[in-house]
Amino acid sequence: MALIDAGNEILQVYSKTEKSASILAKKLKTNFTTGISKVETNADLYITAVSDDIVLQILNSLDLKDKFIVHTSGFLPMDILRQSSENYGVFYPLQTFSKLRNMDIKTVPICIEANSVDNLNKLKSIAGQISTNVREINSAQRKKIHLAAVFASNFPNFMYSIADKLLGDSNIDFDILKPLIKETAEKVQDMKPAEAQTGPAVRGDENIMLTHLEMLKDYPAYKKLYQIISEEIKPATSK
Repeated sequence: MALIDAGNEILQVYSKTEKSASILAKKLKTNFTTGISKVETNADLYITAVSDDIVLQILNSLDLKDKFIVHTSGFLPMDILRQSSENYGVFYPLQTFSKLRNMDIKTVPICIEANSVDNLNKLKSIAGQISTNVREINSAQRKKIHLAAVFASNFPNFMYSIADKLLGDSNIDFDILKPLIKETAEKVQDMKPAEAQTGPAVRGDENIMLTHLEMLKDYPAYKKLYQIISEEIKPATSK
């Protein structure tokens, strides 16, 4: 949608399922196909936004010759596209996306990489249309960013699900934590995460931690996580 809003035309959407393809194509007011052999061959750019394990499967089924192809993976190296085209690169928006949630992409970091200066400049131009935060990032750096993003986004979200479970079991709504979650996220916009750390582990409050562990006796997996993470948070002087 951001690409369309910037004045670009989406020629076609491909998906292996008609439901996914048709829903997106309707939003983009364009055509769709579920047949890999029916993918249009006259586009200026092909964005492969599929799960990592089928990127090559999709591209090996296409005959795009010298067309410009990019993938959107944070994990896969750029060079996996080498066999698919003479022009290739990476267009990786560093953000968590959900189909049912709209977002302003203007400040989202878009990490780009390409196999030539000309192709890199093309990606700079396209990315610059939709974001003010465009960065040249090589494959090794992007892989490290992806790992860091798992710790910064995926793992905390799982912790939220644990908190939701613990509260729900006591008939307490998860909403009570939302101001705390918001403030915690906002603090690291201005402080180093280590400086923003609070809680019983960083204070070395063993009595509270022992009580928490007792409260988690019916949740052995959560108890183990609590112990491991608390041990890592503890100040070096207390270890």
